[in-house]
Amino acid sequence: VAAPTPCREGPTAVWPAPERPAAVQTAAAPASLPKGAVVVPPVINQHPMATRTKTGFRIPALYHATPLSLVPKTFRSALADPNWRAAMEEEHAALLQNHTWDLVPRPPRANVVTGKWIFKHKFNADGSLERYKARWVLRGFTQRPGVDFSETFSPVVKPATVRTVLSLALSHQWPVHQLDVKNAFLHGTLSETVYCVQPSGFEDPTHPDFVCQLNKSLYGLKQAPRAWYSRFATFLLSLGFVEAKSDTSLFIYRRGSDIAYLLLYVDDIVLTASSPGLLRRIISALQQEFSMKDLGKLHHFLGMHVQQCGDGLFLSQRQSMLDILDRARMAECKPCSTPVDTNPKVAAADGPPVADATDYRSLAGALQYLTFTRPDIAYAVQQVCLHMHDPREPHLAALKRILRYVRGTLHLGLLLRPSPATDLVVYTDADWAGCPDTRKSTSGYAVFLGDNLVSWSSKRQNTVSRSSAEAEYRAVANGVAEASWLRQLLLELHAPLRRATLVYCDNISAVYMSSNPV
Repeated sequence: VAAPTPCREGPTAVWPAPERPAAVQTAAAPASLPKGAVVVPPVINQHPMATRTKTGFRIPALYHATPLSLVPKTFRSALADPNWRAAMEEEHAALLQNHTWDLVPRPPRANVVTGKWIFKHKFNADGSLERYKARWVLRGFTQRPGVDFSETFSPVVKPATVRTVLSLALSHQWPVHQLDVKNAFLHGTLSETVYCVQPSGFEDPTHPDFVCQLNKSLYGLKQAPRAWYSRFATFLLSLGFVEAKSDTSLFIYRRGSDIAYLLLYVDDIVLTASSPGLLRRIISALQQEFSMKDLGKLHHFLGMHVQQCGDGLFLSQRQSMLDILDRARMAECKPCSTPVDTNPKVAAADGPPVADATDYRSLAGALQYLTFTRPDIAYAVQQVCLHMHDPREPHLAALKRILRYVRGTLHLGLLLRPSPATDLVVYTDADWAGCPDTRKSTSGYAVFLGDNLVSWSSKRQNTVSRSSAEAEYRAVANGVAEASWLRQLLLELHAPLRRATLVYCDNISAVYMSSNPV
């Protein structure tokens, strides 16, 4: 974990102070006013600071930021607002253009899935409004298993795979782009017969009682992610990509010396290739098949801000941290220097239950997502997640301490750099009988590919170890299993390791058992 000290985006912005007038205006405002300024009676005092009010004008706050239309609670109030109505019309036009459904008379005894409009403001990285977004979403809980859906599972790319691919791309100096699929789930083809209601406010005036027989998947359907993944994977295979066996959301293309990697996480795509020409050809082929936008160099992926630091990449989740602190009402809390105190293990039944268990689970789950770029809180988050089934006040105090630590370390993230070394090195450790309730041990590992940290874990062991050597041996076994998977992944990425993986352990007995299992 490192702070991006050597790669600031620019000097700190300082607003220029207005020049102090030779004499304070007492009767009239200046002849030329800034854009949007309003004339006001000037203020007279002896303080040397020059202000707008002293010079006879002010700039209203509404001039700087156009007020947003509030997120509507019903589709009727959304239709009354021109901003939201335009977003709804755009979504409905996309559904019709994609031939998502056919209007048919309602079949007798058919299950008709209901739906609703979802509204959201989409913002740019600098906080400015990007667009108003409206989406017609089906209520998947009204589907019936065996009638409307059968298989629903859809894979997503593993975080360790993302870090490994980015590390290889940096080492080879390959361009890395991110792609966005517009209305991704509208491209998935359904194998089941599904009926749904017409979008509220956009019913066909000639057939208001008809229902939609879906030809393509829609957001909210239980099988929608699976249908989209199958559709996208099938097209990639037709282009010559191969689905990796180590991670089925990783697709690899190789023709001679041309190599490309594509990472798929639902509708977020990261693409890197050995040459800019190959990258452009793949993007062009995808754009001909799907409504897809090339967002340029990788800069924002899965809630991570990706910043170019010289020849490396700095991965940060600062905005996610701020959102979590704001949700916990701890945006202005006092920071602390460590994520856990001297007694990190708390018994399951200590203290009274928390007032809102749902809030505790929500914050713990959000902190789990932060460990994508923050390995320094992985152990602390693992400890608070052990008690999500029955959180108590001491557990909430431990969770709040993590939030205080996050508040003081908003600038930290994960730094990936080009690395000449391609060796895989694993560091493992474990305590012994540390859990006060089950006496199970906690083990962890960190895996480096060259100089880059690509995988880590902190997890309670499944069984009780009868000695510290046994606990450490299990930690080594977990680290070796991860290293074996990464070696297989690198082999499929056509970057095989030339030397054996070195595993470090600080327990002599575990080392002896590993080298001589007899």
